This record gives sequence, structure tokens and C-alpha cells, in this order.
Amino acid sequence: MVVYHIVLLQVKSGASPENVKNAISNIETLKDTCLHRDTGAPYMLSSVGGRDNSLEGLQNGITHVIVEQFHSEEDRQYYLKHEEGHKNFVKGLAGLVDKVQIVGFTPGVF
Repeated sequence: MVVYHIVLLQVKSGASPENVKNAISNIETLKDTCLHRDTGAPYMLSSVGGRDNSLEGLQNGITHVIVEQFHSEEDRQYYLKHEEGHKNFVKGLAGLVDKVQIVGFTPGVF
């Protein structure tokens, strides 16, 4: 069953736009570069991110969003615990963010 992993970021007001773009845009390459160490196959369905553009005004400081989609809960756990691409992405955010919120869900499970 498909699992979504959503990362909400509040980028520091003084952070360089170029550094932010470089750090966050790299997330989109993970779908193709994250290969399971046991199977050698990609295990992410999608990985996208960008600057918030909501009109409701309820962001509470959140400036950027990342949405990742996995084939299964096991694949999400593998990504979070073992994936070097994920670890490097997290390191790349160092010094750029004031707040991180992470949520996830499985469609249809309430």
C-alpha cells in the first residue's frame, strides 16, 4: 500500500535563496537515485518539493514543502534509516531551517 512522507520546512529569513534552492531541489533526484541495497531497484514512486504558494494564509511560518511517495511502509522505513541520499539531504538543510514538521499517511486510512 502506498505511503506518503511530507516534510514541511520553515526556512530561515536570512538564508541565501540560492542555497535553499540547491538544498531542496536535490530532493527531486532521489526518486531515480535511491536504489534498495538488497534489490538494486528504485523504491520511491515520487519525490517533489517547492516553495509554499498557498492562498489561505495558514502556513504558520512554513515556507517549503516536500512530498515523497513510497511503494510501502517498509520502503519508507528503509529510506529513513538507511538511505545515504536522505542522510545527505538532511545534512544539506543544516543552518537553513528554523522549523521542520514531518507527517505521513496512507491513503484511505483514517
